[in-house]
Amino acid sequence: MKIRILETSDMHGFVLASNYTERQMNLPFGMTKVRSVMRKIEEEATKDDIILKVDNGDILQGSALAYYMAKQSSNGVVDLTAVTNSFDYDLGLLGNHEFNYGIDYLKDYVANVDYPILAANVLDKENKPAFGQAYKIIEKKGVKIAVLGLLTQYIPHWEQPKTIKGLTFKSIVETAKKYLPQLREEADVVIVAYHGGFERNLETGEPEEALTGENEGYQLLKECGQWIDAFVTGHQHREIAQSVLGVPSVQPGYRGANLAEIILELEENKNIIDSETRLHPVGDFAEDAEVLSLISPVSNRAEDWLDQTMGRVSGDMRITDPMQVRVMEHPYIEFINKVQMESSGAKISGTALFNNEAKGFQESISMRDILTNYIYPNTLTVLRVTGEDLRGALEMSATYLFLDDEGRIVFNPKFINPKPQYYNYDMYEGIEYTIDLAQAEGSRIVELSFEGQPVEPEQELEIVVNQYRGVGGGNYSMFDKSKIVSEITVDMTELIGEYLEKHPVIEATSNQNFKVLQALKD
Repeated sequence: MKIRILETSDMHGFVLASNYTERQMNLPFGMTKVRSVMRKIEEEATKDDIILKVDNGDILQGSALAYYMAKQSSNGVVDLTAVTNSFDYDLGLLGNHEFNYGIDYLKDYVANVDYPILAANVLDKENKPAFGQAYKIIEKKGVKIAVLGLLTQYIPHWEQPKTIKGLTFKSIVETAKKYLPQLREEADVVIVAYHGGFERNLETGEPEEALTGENEGYQLLKECGQWIDAFVTGHQHREIAQSVLGVPSVQPGYRGANLAEIILELEENKNIIDSETRLHPVGDFAEDAEVLSLISPVSNRAEDWLDQTMGRVSGDMRITDPMQVRVMEHPYIEFINKVQMESSGAKISGTALFNNEAKGFQESISMRDILTNYIYPNTLTVLRVTGEDLRGALEMSATYLFLDDEGRIVFNPKFINPKPQYYNYDMYEGIEYTIDLAQAEGSRIVELSFEGQPVEPEQELEIVVNQYRGVGGGNYSMFDKSKIVSEITVDMTELIGEYLEKHPVIEATSNQNFKVLQALKD
């Protein structure tokens, strides 16, 4: 007898095989293709096989279609849950991005799925799981399978306080120690599903990131592995299929590029005698007809909405080299900072180029262009900081740049693997500054001025950044909610639209207010 655990994770609203930069795409990812792979596995399974299907979270936010459903469609989340329900999941998890559209939208999602949502370490004011069950014991063909659901505890460092008011996020290790011994007694097989990843190298155990608690997978297996038969993970967008500290573990990547599988082989006495891990790439599969029929009405409306013209560009605001944007101010970055400054009244603004797929703006700007460049549903926060805080933030940002062996400026590899963090490198407007990469980390900001005068350590300044950064997201420890003086609660995408209504033709300008110096190779 075999238990075949099929896991999806971090699909981020990419229902179709499209990144929505244009119509009628056929890219190697998407929920439609994942469903086709899942059907194939189900068809090939023997009558003795037990199939257990898990969605590991981060499904509500990420794509232009997901934004349309959350912000524009009268059906809200119902169109998306119709798709997820068609997968016949046994259970689901919450991801950190499930909170991005607010607590009411999240609750609508939980209410509309026809499978249990597990989140053992997210507690309400009564110290009970806030979104339903901590775990689920499922009996199939006489085998009792227990699944404990866990979510990264780091969400308070990213989300607006009002969104998570009354919720407590516990360490997964602490929570697992509470439940796993009991589940080991009650079930034949114990699975942990975790919307989080691994903080240490899977082979050596050496830390691969700051040990903040955002990812605790390695520590969990080290301290609790004796109770765990299989471990399904996510959040980091990694592709993992291997044994970690003796526990078969998987992570399926991002946007539905893969379906992850763990196969456990059981003897008649239900003891596990063997295990196997697999990733099933979906790129060569056709899109599932049922999912297409479910999503087509709303996706067609979304495509029309995405094509509406929002404004025009005078000059060139296209992005052809994402890395060049990060070392020499680009008109698109200056534009986003201008929007933030006008919307907030702050004289200093910071933003990022979130990924390497951004194309900037053509001469005609559509809603599609806005959403595929500015991919997160951010709101803005105004912070009152000191000059020392601002310098510290710029130093942190400078650590994301790196000189390779040829003396070229590249994105720091340690912030690309295991998960790309392009969104954590900020570029500022309203100040003049110079980054010298020949200097040691922490001492790279060699010039910093505001309104023509050097910024002093004790000087008070107001800056505008997105809410993720404003509460310290990205390990910007110099920022926190105590420094927030005001919030602009309108989604940044809407603010961009409002700016274009006021300024229907925008100039592609860049004042080159920051410089990045590099050491030349001898």
